Amino acid sequence: MSENIAVIGSGFAGLSAACSLASLGHQVTIYEKNSTAGGRARKFETQGFTFDMGPSWYWMPDVFERFFNRFGRSAKDYYHLTRLDPSYRVYFGQNDFTDIPANLDQLYILFESIEKGSAEKLKAFLKEAEYKYEIGMNDLVYKPGKSLTEFLDTRLISGVLRLHVFKSISSYIRKFFKNPRLIQLLEFPVLFLGAMPEKTPALYSLMNYADMSLGTWYPEKGMYSIIEGMVSLAQELGVKFEFNAPVDSIWMNEKKALGLCINNKNIPHDYIVASADYNHVEQKLLPKKFRKYNEDYWDKRELAPSSLIFYLGVNKKIDNLLHHTLFFDKELKQHAKEIYETPQWPTDPLFYVCCPSKTDHYCAPEGMENLFILMPVAPALKDNEEIREKYYNLVIERLESLIGQNIKEHVIFKKSYAHKNFIEDYNAFKGNAYGLANTLKQTAILKPSMHSPKVPNLIYTGQLTVPGPGVPPAIVSGQVAAQEINNLTNKI
Repeated sequence: MSENIAVIGSGFAGLSAACSLASLGHQVTIYEKNSTAGGRARKFETQGFTFDMGPSWYWMPDVFERFFNRFGRSAKDYYHLTRLDPSYRVYFGQNDFTDIPANLDQLYILFESIEKGSAEKLKAFLKEAEYKYEIGMNDLVYKPGKSLTEFLDTRLISGVLRLHVFKSISSYIRKFFKNPRLIQLLEFPVLFLGAMPEKTPALYSLMNYADMSLGTWYPEKGMYSIIEGMVSLAQELGVKFEFNAPVDSIWMNEKKALGLCINNKNIPHDYIVASADYNHVEQKLLPKKFRKYNEDYWDKRELAPSSLIFYLGVNKKIDNLLHHTLFFDKELKQHAKEIYETPQWPTDPLFYVCCPSKTDHYCAPEGMENLFILMPVAPALKDNEEIREKYYNLVIERLESLIGQNIKEHVIFKKSYAHKNFIEDYNAFKGNAYGLANTLKQTAILKPSMHSPKVPNLIYTGQLTVPGPGVPPAIVSGQVAAQEINNLTNKI
């Protein structure tokens, strides 16, 4: 049965849901508050530079390919992928860095050179991580999180011990490795999942498999190429787009949502998919009596980090950087503690630099570089220009010292982005950048529910519900939400 469905927001989850619903024969309209699609994955252009505003890592290529395959397409129909080799560089100090090779045999040699016997241990570690990836990304993430009965699966029950759900990734990694650099290298992917490694389930070693075995890729012309591909697919499937269309409220009667109110105009729809910030939709767009959660519930949620980002245009080429470069010259544990346990602006922050112009001339004028510098920080912090400028100077000075290059005097464009911007542009709860933390107490059915028990024709999707933060999980979340909506339509 064809239904008229509204999707709030055009990020990865919203686009994924819209494409999936349209392919099932429904009439779908996406309402986006900004002037372009993409949500946190938007881009902007200035002075010949093209900046991806958010996600910059392309991991789990199989998830993207599986998404396009659902519609008889392939990712290559929309953008060209290049595998990066080395995958990325990690700085531990001045002129002290390690390049992470894309080739696994070379990676084993690298590990062995740092810690004797670690090559064989890495093989065992990645074999277990592959199992977790297979179960996690091909099965667990596609559960809508409605009931424990979803997990009464023979394969899941028999393999629960191998998933290491109740062991921390910190202790799990240390079972294999002793060298602090190898430990730090293996712990870094979980920094963005929203908890200290000591509190993150070892299930998430699947991230290490995604990193080291499946590789780090780059879509030509940047991450926004994925958004453009998904928008193109959506349009092919008949999805309509309404931009500059912030939703004022959800139009209700006593039993269900009747549609959306935009610019004081009620627009009727049979079903609604909310891929905008879950907290904003529930706490601001719904009348109080239709909310499942209260303010106290939301205040107690553990969030993944926010970010302080600097977009820089540099009028010269810069040596000693790769496309992705991580700076671990300071203690990871201290920075993580200041994000998750004692939220504050960090004392000695770690940071990450993306320099896509190393791979793609499209991103910057000839002879120049495009720099994206990201520092993960706690959500809900005081954010002003004075604080941003303090950390800009701190990070640039460290960067210059570590790579032995003058940068600051060559910056011809600078833009910062942090909590206030995330709130203004995306209504992000507490200015978060990545969504809800993937802790054991916020996994699967313990996350905010996709289903709204008081609004039966409203489904939530995105990084504050299942399966969690990250681009691939957001794409999966949209597919799961679409299936839940379609199940509801078939019950009528």
